[in-house]
Amino acid sequence: MKITILGCYAATPRSFTNPTSQVLEMKNHLFLIDCGEGTQVQLRRNRIKISKIRHIFISHLHGDHFYGLVGLISTFRLLNREQELHVYGPKGIKEIISLQLKLANSWTNYPLIFHELQSKEQELLYEDDKLSVKTIPLKHRVYTNGFLFEEKPGERKLLVHEAQRLNIDKTLFKSLKKGKDVVSEDGELIPNSMVTSDPEPVKSYAFCSDTVYDPEIVPMIKRVTALYHESTFLEEQHELAFPTKHSTAKQAASIARDAGVQHLILGHYSTRYSDIELFRTEASEIFQNISLADDGKEFTF
Repeated sequence: MKITILGCYAATPRSFTNPTSQVLEMKNHLFLIDCGEGTQVQLRRNRIKISKIRHIFISHLHGDHFYGLVGLISTFRLLNREQELHVYGPKGIKEIISLQLKLANSWTNYPLIFHELQSKEQELLYEDDKLSVKTIPLKHRVYTNGFLFEEKPGERKLLVHEAQRLNIDKTLFKSLKKGKDVVSEDGELIPNSMVTSDPEPVKSYAFCSDTVYDPEIVPMIKRVTALYHESTFLEEQHELAFPTKHSTAKQAASIARDAGVQHLILGHYSTRYSDIELFRTEASEIFQNISLADDGKEFTF
């Protein structure tokens, strides 16, 4: 599981920072999460193979989270894309993008499929045999969702030498990997636990930006491998957090602690701060395993 931060700063782009966008590589998928202005430049700068992006998740319709989307969609057209592109985002995103494409006479030459969201309850957005993607309803000034990416348990690991020693036919190996007991060629019932070991632990990633401090999300993100949680403000400006429906670094750390997550990634910093290390210092009073997002930074779990 690899996360590449393309942009992680709030509000407007600057000459050396970019608004929110990131790529999650998970089980042979490349998921694009949010698409702020300049995203496609950052994709190229970070050498992301954009043709592999088939699912884009937009958290909400504030510009610093989706103003790069129509440009990326148009670039796919110029590159003669053929495979489907799925866009998941709040109701209204289809109208916004379609109008831009219509007035520019630039309809895509590939299937562009919108999945518009309006539920305030958690819902399943995507699922295959290896992973699932669900919403995390957030509380912001407009309708907003975070996203929860979860691997599914893999097959059990076969202890080949032990299976051979117990005279188990090779045709039963697939059943063993699926957790089933089998009967050996000698007619003996072999418990699965004797010839297999547990699969690799599943990994999960929760993306939570933008949101006011909201303990209601804790049950949805319990024990995730990594949590990206916005930390727009430091505590000294905490009076700005609630009116703007954002969080402080301490509040993000409190969510991570209460959810028992393994790793917290802070981001969506207000550009008023010149030193993002202050966010780690503040959050570390509550939660220890912290990383700071920054443009171009990669995290592998």
